[in-house]
Amino acid sequence: MINGSNRIIVVGAGAAGMMAAVFAARNGHDVLLLEKNDKAGKKLYITGKGRCNITNACDMEDLFSNVMSNPKFLYGAFYGYTNYDVIDFFEQLGLKTKIERGGRVFPESDKSSDVIGALLKELKRLQVEIRYQCEVEEILAEDGRAKGVLLKNTKEKLYAGKIIVATGGLSYPSTGSNGDGYRFAKAMGHAVTKLNPSLVPMNIQEIELVKELQGLALKNIEITVTSQGKAIYSDFGELLFTHFGVSGPVILSASSYCIPHMGNKDLVLTIDLKPALTKEQLDTRILRDFDEFKNKQYKNALDQLLPRKLIQVIIALSKIDPEKKVNLITKEERKRLIEVLKAMPLHIDSLRGYNEAVITKGGISIKEINPSTMESKLVSGVYYIGEVLDLDALTGGFNLQIAWSTAYIAGNAV
Repeated sequence: MINGSNRIIVVGAGAAGMMAAVFAARNGHDVLLLEKNDKAGKKLYITGKGRCNITNACDMEDLFSNVMSNPKFLYGAFYGYTNYDVIDFFEQLGLKTKIERGGRVFPESDKSSDVIGALLKELKRLQVEIRYQCEVEEILAEDGRAKGVLLKNTKEKLYAGKIIVATGGLSYPSTGSNGDGYRFAKAMGHAVTKLNPSLVPMNIQEIELVKELQGLALKNIEITVTSQGKAIYSDFGELLFTHFGVSGPVILSASSYCIPHMGNKDLVLTIDLKPALTKEQLDTRILRDFDEFKNKQYKNALDQLLPRKLIQVIIALSKIDPEKKVNLITKEERKRLIEVLKAMPLHIDSLRGYNEAVITKGGISIKEINPSTMESKLVSGVYYIGEVLDLDALTGGFNLQIAWSTAYIAGNAV
């Protein structure tokens, strides 16, 4: 094709790319969607453990408070295309949704493939051409304007008047996220901020302890992360022990707060195993159990208080003789047990890598992007959306909301 000035090329058929292609096509454009994988939505497929947490049904204030980097930049995008607009969009495509704990919105079927299917069906209806196994090597620009793309394998040049870059970050590289978008942006003179894996499990220094607890899931616990004695994060929810440390929703969100503190030696995670009880109430509860089991040894008297897997660890941390009869345990010893139950200490060694990261923290500097259109301020006709930008949020559907909202803005702006 010699002249593609009426054509829009979207690079990357993930969540943001497919959504942008839908809106660009609904506006009457000839849209070509290029995807390096052999199918669309590879990362979307594994989102939310394969259930796809498409957004969060919270109010607007909570939406912004869950964005970690540059929430102000998203003001126009979030108000222009809200979380409820996203729910309506999928419902209109025939995808029934449901709201779960914490406002998380899922497809009623619990299948991420249904989310991808709904988008692909709409793209087909809109006659969007999708080319798979089609990797872009370079964005072509001339005199500060977008001109087209150069394909990697065939060296074919595809011309277009507008190009939307939706290549994602570096997280889950197995899905094809290898930082192409950052490379394109740098080649055009854009600044890319420091990149880190985020929403990621943690490696814990007490490796023998966590290996003993491997596979144990704790629900309704509260965690606090402190850096050099100062609390940097606290939340209530679910945690999972692994062979290397800890994972689970509260840990993934905590990791985002830990990134700026990773150089500190004294990064401590404490787990409150009984957040619903004060220390006094917990003492009363323990006394009741000990009274019931008064002739038992300490090691056999915690069954009603803790999961079996956790008992040996708590006994060791409380430094009470496991053979001691519970009616001989002193008030001071009980106090030690309560301290451990209310603040079980673990030392954070490091965060896991991009292979396990839900998102990438950092990206193309938002100072060089127009928040009303997502267009580059340096090269006209090039738009950047989704995870490739320096935007990230906590778990709960907020990162996909960033993808949908920025895609909507760009898809309409072109």
